[in-house]
Amino acid sequence: MSRLPVAILAGGLSTRLGPLTKAIPKALIDVAGKPFIMRQLDYLRQQDISRVVLCLGHLGEQVRAFVGDGSAFGLEVSYSWDGQPLLGTGGALKRALPLLGAHFFVLYGDSYLLVNFDAVERSFAASGKPALMTVLRNNDQWDKSNVLFRDGSIIEYDKRKPGAAMKHIDYGLGVLSASLLENAPVDGPFDLADIYHDLSTQGLLAGLEVFGRFYEIGSLRGLAETREYFRRKEKET
Repeated sequence: MSRLPVAILAGGLSTRLGPLTKAIPKALIDVAGKPFIMRQLDYLRQQDISRVVLCLGHLGEQVRAFVGDGSAFGLEVSYSWDGQPLLGTGGALKRALPLLGAHFFVLYGDSYLLVNFDAVERSFAASGKPALMTVLRNNDQWDKSNVLFRDGSIIEYDKRKPGAAMKHIDYGLGVLSASLLENAPVDGPFDLADIYHDLSTQGLLAGLEVFGRFYEIGSLRGLAETREYFRRKEKET
């Protein structure tokens, strides 16, 4: 089965990382000897992904200079640019739609996820819904839980005002239909989280529970944990 393309949202300012991202984008931060984007692209290729669209903004030219057309990673990589002002996660995807096709994976540019893309794609296709979010029972462990997930269904996702009953978290990988963004503002900033929230309250957001923890480099704590994960993994191998 041919894999859907992957949109990687990597255009933000990365303010939580302070001086680490003054001169380089988050995607190029060293993670145990390799730029993070290299680790992401390597694992996408291992998942039989062939096409990637990098949604870039802040210092994005450095990412393009490193990744190029993707052939060095066994991938076909194209680029979509935020410009000024930055478009937010939703606006970046809206701009990238001509490169993505009818359905596509969405991956955050700071996430390394131990997940089976084939299972995610099949779950999306079987759901009959226009979008799918992977979720992890997090219990506020790695970040604030923001999903009410019950009996295999997402009842509500709310990143801005998570409720006390929410025990799961957005794992960082979703599947979207382009039609969901067709009526969104052109060249205006908006957040993908708001799209997910609206879909969840309308019963239109499918959910797939995953069980391996996520790694992220969007915070100093997360960066340290991700570096340690790779050091440990590569020492074992």
